[in-house]
Amino acid sequence: MHIAVMITVVLLPILGGILIPLLPFRSRREMLWYIEALVLINSILVTTMLLFQPQAAFVLFRFTGNLRVSFHLDGMGRVFAALAAALWPLAILYSFEYMENDPNEKSFFMFYVITYGITLGIAMADNILTMYFFFEMMSLVTLPLIMHTRTREAELASRSYLYYMIGGAAFAFIGMIFILSYGTTSAFVPGGVLDPDKTGGRTDMMLLMYVLCFLGFGVKTAVWPFSGWLPRAGVAPTPVTALLHAVAVVNTGAFATMRVTYYSFGTGLLRGTWAQNVVMALVIFTIVYGCSRALKETHIKRRLAWSTVSNLSYILFGVVLMSPLGLAGALCHMLFHSFMKIGSFFCAGAVMHETGRSYVHELDGMGRKMPIVFGIFTLCGMALMGVPGLAGFVSKWQLARAAADCGSPLAWVGVAALLVSALLTAIYMLTISVRAFFPGKDFDDTALPDAGDPGWKMLMPLVIFAAVILYFGLHSRPIVEFLNKVAAVMPTE
Repeated sequence: MHIAVMITVVLLPILGGILIPLLPFRSRREMLWYIEALVLINSILVTTMLLFQPQAAFVLFRFTGNLRVSFHLDGMGRVFAALAAALWPLAILYSFEYMENDPNEKSFFMFYVITYGITLGIAMADNILTMYFFFEMMSLVTLPLIMHTRTREAELASRSYLYYMIGGAAFAFIGMIFILSYGTTSAFVPGGVLDPDKTGGRTDMMLLMYVLCFLGFGVKTAVWPFSGWLPRAGVAPTPVTALLHAVAVVNTGAFATMRVTYYSFGTGLLRGTWAQNVVMALVIFTIVYGCSRALKETHIKRRLAWSTVSNLSYILFGVVLMSPLGLAGALCHMLFHSFMKIGSFFCAGAVMHETGRSYVHELDGMGRKMPIVFGIFTLCGMALMGVPGLAGFVSKWQLARAAADCGSPLAWVGVAALLVSALLTAIYMLTISVRAFFPGKDFDDTALPDAGDPGWKMLMPLVIFAAVILYFGLHSRPIVEFLNKVAAVMPTE
């Protein structure tokens, strides 16, 4: 029964999404009911699966030997699957109002729903081949979402996205081949799968393969020097960019780097080597680089995109600390950043939808017209800064704690980067809020557009995200303890 649910939650959104442009809906309302019911039912099934965790792996089909597409739900997979199941119904609800007048909304919702199933396929991948298969499906399915507006800018952005993803796929493929060739199994095993008898005398080669594999999967997390595609993808509709930057694409990249680091190559091989130093240096640089670019950017969605570049490398920083505490911190920030960032993007999208304004200098005084939206945006910004009492502080504290426990000089440089990033985040996020609520004494209110907070379909997700950020900022102990248990399965030596 539980195994049947495991395959259903992957296939139901994929097959149900394909039917959206094919079914003869009598009205838009009927189509929206179908889409929301489809996603809600799938999230309920995911919740059931999480509560009654299947122990056995399910083989969907087998190629030869240990090459198979199969699913298994472990602790890390439960975290990622729960995140997708929580966010997708709310994102769909938000999209109903945002996409109301879009002539191509059927194709939009088709790919949007399919992406849900593919994300769950990555979360429950039992081995590296399955993860790679769904990882590349993710690139193919999200490409039309980036191209959705069919403008010249969207075409250029989708072309850039495709080039980056193809390059990343090639790097990841090379790493996967070496894991399959030198590992005892293709499955994900805590501590890694490399066979010492096969890798003896080839340590430097395996370390090089790890770096290539890390960068290949890391392309989706926009680690430097592969950061350019993410801000350009902001031309897509806001529901797309929000999920791209909060769950679907970027977190699959972070999740994949966790898998190959802790479950394929293994930290026993990697810890203390030049390979760890190389990837950690790239991640630390990206943290500061992303914040610096966000500070300079004047378009609100691109500013948030550069913020995502920085925060994704927070997650990767926890990954490359290569310790159970580091993994727990990475999972913690992956969870909390998703809520903070999707909330920020949805606020930006609400402003653009209601006013048509998209640049920071155009937002002066808009807090008086849209107090709920800008109030929640300010809360999300403060959480991203790491203000105590909010979820962002908890995850950043866990990362800093893991870095201090690691004790290496480069890890301490990472802590300094987190502090610099917090300062820059305060500037580029709160600048927007200050301009929105306090435009200055001489500001002419009559210049503001006749707009207000959006309807309930867009507001409800925002309020829920704000509540989650507040709740976990004040009551984080249960989730932190759970994440520590998930990471504790890793060998310490």
